[in-house]
Amino acid sequence: MAMRAEDLEQLLRQAFPDAEIRIDDLAGDGDHYRAVIRSALFTGKSRVAQHQMVYAALKGRMGGELHALALDTAPKPQP
Repeated sequence: MAMRAEDLEQLLRQAFPDAEIRIDDLAGDGDHYRAVIRSALFTGKSRVAQHQMVYAALKGRMGGELHALALDTAPKPQP
């Protein structure tokens, strides 16, 4: 069963409430997405740590409901 982009975004918003999030469906099949996430929670974290935070937010859905997720993460720019 594929994951809807809306469901993916909801999981990410729960974990990163301050974030600017964009979800792109790369193949139109609900299985291959790119997530662009800008969050203050990423400040001071390595790219690996940022991605680990995203995977934790997905609560085990990677490899199951969600087959592929390309991540573009960075700290949210401060005003």
